[in-house]
Amino acid sequence: DLAIDATTTVGVDLGQGLREVDIKKYIKVEKVPGGQLEDSRVLKGVMFNKDVVAPGKMRRKIVNPRIILLDSPLEYKKGENQTNAELVKEEDWEVLLKMEEEYIENLCMQILKFKPDLVITEKGLSDLACHYLSKAGVSAIRRLRKTDNNRIAKACGAVIVNRPDELQESDVGTGAGLFEVKKIGDEFFAFIVDCKDPKACTVLLRGASKDLLNEVERNLQDAMSVARNIIKNPKLVPGGGATELTVSATLKQKSSSIEGIEKWPYEAAAIAFEAIPRTLAQNCGINVIRTMTALQGKHANGENAWIGIDGNTGAISDMKERKIWDAYNVKAQTFKTAIEAACMLLRIDDIVSGIKKKQAPGSGQTPSKPQIETEADADSEQILPD
Repeated sequence: DLAIDATTTVGVDLGQGLREVDIKKYIKVEKVPGGQLEDSRVLKGVMFNKDVVAPGKMRRKIVNPRIILLDSPLEYKKGENQTNAELVKEEDWEVLLKMEEEYIENLCMQILKFKPDLVITEKGLSDLACHYLSKAGVSAIRRLRKTDNNRIAKACGAVIVNRPDELQESDVGTGAGLFEVKKIGDEFFAFIVDCKDPKACTVLLRGASKDLLNEVERNLQDAMSVARNIIKNPKLVPGGGATELTVSATLKQKSSSIEGIEKWPYEAAAIAFEAIPRTLAQNCGINVIRTMTALQGKHANGENAWIGIDGNTGAISDMKERKIWDAYNVKAQTFKTAIEAACMLLRIDDIVSGIKKKQAPGSGQTPSKPQIETEADADSEQILPD
């Protein structure tokens, strides 16, 4: 359920029936030891391991926050190269400090124009800027990871801005329903949740120990990949070897209608497809030959294309009733890869057989070393033995 929830959240329609589901970028799995496994859930939004800059002064819970995301430091930038300032009067020192303060105040005012409730930046945030923001009742978070920032942008509909003076109303994220900082275990986590139509999400995993969490995460990754395949291409085929047997039976029928030498590749491919149900039968520990014969019989006359092997009991059963399914594009890809691999091996064998024949015995010369032809003359007739 977690995987389906998460992947349907981040699925984006590209139009023309195509869907893009970026598991890596937009689904973050946060593992927090402690609590029950059943407490794991998919947040309608994101969470990250940060607290507000000035706890106590800044609000830790904001309903329907206006969020501004920045990619720039809110502190006085030191010059790239060394500069010397000569102070003549002691007031000059104050003037210098004042300029720094004004610069930061200016930055903060540009941000506060848009009445945000939460300012998040990937870079630093000086004490002074923190003071101005907290005075205006704005919560701030600094030094956030770039990947987390991208996720927040997707979740609440904000745009990451590189310079405060380029802010526009459209850059402010208003899609989130709640910003909250909670203490889980002994760390603080910031939640931006209850988003309207989030395109990124966080899966919060709880569990007794780290090892358990790692195990659950690996399983979740597999499940999310499966869910992604189904969302991208919503087609299923019966599992349990039923698909392979049907393909195999069809190829066998086709081969009987072909004359001459060309029928053999069909037969060979048909036999190769039987490897999957045969392996399943072996794994169940049942009589392989009997089972395979029974299955081939059922498929050969086309009476029921859904018949396969139930992997738990080894019984021959209807996959539709047992609800054993495989994703169509995984199957299709497997078939393609297998055939390509076979072609590749055959190609290699052909090149190896392109060795010049030794001279007939008795012609006087010592047989020269067999020479392997170069690519240039590889298409001459000598490659295939007559």
